[in-house]
Amino acid sequence: MKITTQNLKSDFQSGLVVFLVALPLCLGIALASGAPLFAGILSGIIGGIVVGLFSNSQLSVSGPAAGLTAIILSAITSLNSYEAFLMAVIIAGVLQMILGALKAGAIANYIPSNVIEGMLTAIGIIIILKQIPHAVGYDKDNEGDFFFMESTGNNTLSAIYDAINYSHPGSFIIFIVSLMILIAFNKISFLKKIKLVPGALVAVIAGILMNEFFKSQASPLEIADDHLVRLPIAKNLNDFWGLLSFPKFDAIKNFQVWVVALTIAIVASIETLLCIEAADKLDPEKRATNPNRELLAQGIGNLFSGLIGGLPMTSVIVRTSANTNAGAKSKMSTIIHGILILVCVLTIPFIINKIPLASLAAILIMIGFKLAGPAIFKKIWSQGLIQFVPFIVTVIAIVFTDLLKGVGIGIVVSIFYILKSNLKFAYSFDKKKYHDGEEIIIQLAHEVSFLNKAAIKETLHQLPKNSVVKIDASESFYIDYDIVELIQDFEKTIAPQKNIKLEVIGMKNKYSLNNVPSHVTIN
Repeated sequence: MKITTQNLKSDFQSGLVVFLVALPLCLGIALASGAPLFAGILSGIIGGIVVGLFSNSQLSVSGPAAGLTAIILSAITSLNSYEAFLMAVIIAGVLQMILGALKAGAIANYIPSNVIEGMLTAIGIIIILKQIPHAVGYDKDNEGDFFFMESTGNNTLSAIYDAINYSHPGSFIIFIVSLMILIAFNKISFLKKIKLVPGALVAVIAGILMNEFFKSQASPLEIADDHLVRLPIAKNLNDFWGLLSFPKFDAIKNFQVWVVALTIAIVASIETLLCIEAADKLDPEKRATNPNRELLAQGIGNLFSGLIGGLPMTSVIVRTSANTNAGAKSKMSTIIHGILILVCVLTIPFIINKIPLASLAAILIMIGFKLAGPAIFKKIWSQGLIQFVPFIVTVIAIVFTDLLKGVGIGIVVSIFYILKSNLKFAYSFDKKKYHDGEEIIIQLAHEVSFLNKAAIKETLHQLPKNSVVKIDASESFYIDYDIVELIQDFEKTIAPQKNIKLEVIGMKNKYSLNNVPSHVTIN
């Protein structure tokens, strides 16, 4: 729970940027989930402050997640009570804490890096595609909906087509101005040195002032309220308490509540583990997050969220990437973003509700471009097809389905390439290099499993007649029984038939089983 304030200036700047990004996402995800709007705000506050305090991730930012919207909507409907659903959130939090104690976070270590890269790039593309309608003032889809198929019946691509046909010129002008401000703060040297005032804040203020000017002139360029941030307003502390919901504790006896809780715990944990792997990859300082500690922190956060009426949360890649790109140095940035949400909800919601979604779209599109720029594709391509194919499959799958399905598809493709690589590199032998009478050396790799059987069998059967062959296992420390038996069968049958002189060296004591069957002889 160690917190450092030595980078407070840069952490405050990044926390402010994440606050601007997170606010509409919290509201949009709550709306898409069929939950009270304030529930999204509460989980954003808790994700920032509570999870930020207990997590040991320096850059990850938690809050309500798009990946849980369908689960939440279905659960509230099936339980017929938001209060009963909150009981499921509490149980889910406890289950996550148990998973952390059982060290289940170790699963994060088995996610291939090319899949993580693909996930980050896909999220960048989705951010750009999803923000284009908001940039031009066509806000039919909720902020925070990252599914290809949208609740409106459109998909991501058809929504862009409709947005262009029904665009609002005032929104587009504000978007362009906001984008130019952000580019200037990224490219112009003296503006880049101004650390206290982030470009995102300047862009948002410019958007508010422009729209207020349009409004004062009764201009058709004025942006209507439904294209601005819509934060619930609590006029006093009593109003604030009135916005809270509390769990129905006797719902713990409902079996369906436990089913919902288990579903939330599993999905939220997987999304969190994916996000912290991505966060560590984005971290310029390459700090490592303890995944078990993160599951514990998420569990505590969801426990608190369920107790006061918030949505379940995960570590969220959009907020995390915004945090990293804004220059965050420590988790103080995450905590600051949660404090800013709380303070603004209590004090200046009327100002927050003047922010055009078009200005926020400019911020998010800049984040998306940094995640999915051409340099990323070029870098992965340079690493070869074994890295690029799973990467690009993950990107396409996530863009056209959703995060978890896309990552699952990417992992399957990555495993295929791992197995293919394993088959290829289990031994070294090039049949084009030998001439009649020359010795042929087959060098086995460090590990040779049953997966290599087909490739080794084919190679042995292709050996020329009257050749001298040496199978060298001196560098191997594991050889599967199937491989030993294959070599033994070749020595007894094929080699004599083709007059091949075979020598097997270094295989003694490398056999994988404790007791070698009597019919197998190891040289």
